[in-house]
Amino acid sequence: MSTRTNATFPSPIPAARRWLEGVTLPPDCPLINVSQAAPMAAPPAPMIDAMAQALGDTATHVYGPDLGLPALRTEVAKQWSRAYGGHVSADQVAITSGANHAFATAIAALCDLGDEVLLPVPWYFNHKMWLDMAGMRAVPLPCDDAMLPDLAAAQALITPRTKAIVMVSPNNPTGVEYPPSVLGAAYDLAKAHGLTLILDETYRDFRSSDAPPHDLLTRPDWDRTLVQIYSFSKSYRLTGHRVGALVARADLMGSFETFIDSVTICPSQLGQRAALYGLQTMGDWVAEQRRDIQARAKAIRHAMPRIAPMGWRLLGLGAYFAYLEHPFDAPSDVVAKRLAQEVGILALPGTMFTPEGDARGSRHIRIAFANIDAPTIAAMFERIARLDWPLAPQGGAA
Repeated sequence: MSTRTNATFPSPIPAARRWLEGVTLPPDCPLINVSQAAPMAAPPAPMIDAMAQALGDTATHVYGPDLGLPALRTEVAKQWSRAYGGHVSADQVAITSGANHAFATAIAALCDLGDEVLLPVPWYFNHKMWLDMAGMRAVPLPCDDAMLPDLAAAQALITPRTKAIVMVSPNNPTGVEYPPSVLGAAYDLAKAHGLTLILDETYRDFRSSDAPPHDLLTRPDWDRTLVQIYSFSKSYRLTGHRVGALVARADLMGSFETFIDSVTICPSQLGQRAALYGLQTMGDWVAEQRRDIQARAKAIRHAMPRIAPMGWRLLGLGAYFAYLEHPFDAPSDVVAKRLAQEVGILALPGTMFTPEGDARGSRHIRIAFANIDAPTIAAMFERIARLDWPLAPQGGAA
């Protein structure tokens, strides 16, 4: 049977969890789950109280506008204008059922069957999966040793079928924050070729700097080139309520509305009310979460010398992620499965973020550390340091 869902690979998160089926870890080696980049805690009490109050409003339980609550669209426009120093209007904002839905919505509006989209490698796997299922061609865009997209290579990859260039910053899976100069150059390249730059900023609120991440929203006619994606899930612990946003030109909103209406009809009413409450009242709380994530990243960096003599290398660190190069004489999918089954560390291999057969992906492991504290980070690195698995030949590849 040939279907659109068979056109892509199985979802990596459930696939990795299946490694633990039938596995019993010893009591002194409890599972350390660093496979999924989503907060596991509930929203803070004030937000839960606000959501409880919203349950008493009949409007919370019925269909709302396809493009989202007007008050939330207006609040996003206001806060984005302030945060980026540009101008965004409410009619340039659509609310979606999470950031994945935002990406799918953007692709549906921008691309035809068989069109090409440049996707930096390592890529966010759900982007690749959606392009496969939607009948688009994901064109792998290589990254350099600093895990930054090679824009000279991007220039050479553009064809008459190319419709968009995708950037994710802070990046999933590497954690790397793309400098404003890189994002500006990607925007310029897209504009010069009449393409759209799709910029996924799901992890924006966990950046290492308070400065604007780029100046793209200050540029004249920015909306002719840029489509921006945001997620409320990570910043406000609303993953189960599925709320994201698209910022784009107003004349795309009709296409967005058509797609949204046929898939979800509207975003979650309760989730949108929670997102609005968060934007209006929880700025200090989000800043506190950001500091906590940065402290965990610092713990990762502090622990790296414990395993560096074995040949481990830290390739990227930021937001929710550490991206590591392993030293073993085996590909990363084998290494990751052994880590889960033998020492209780459930992490994802680089092979889940790269094209099949990609040599670099076979050397990489992603650690999503947002749900483990500093002592658990130290324990994880201690387990890794005790591994006596065969090492790859020096300078060789698994």
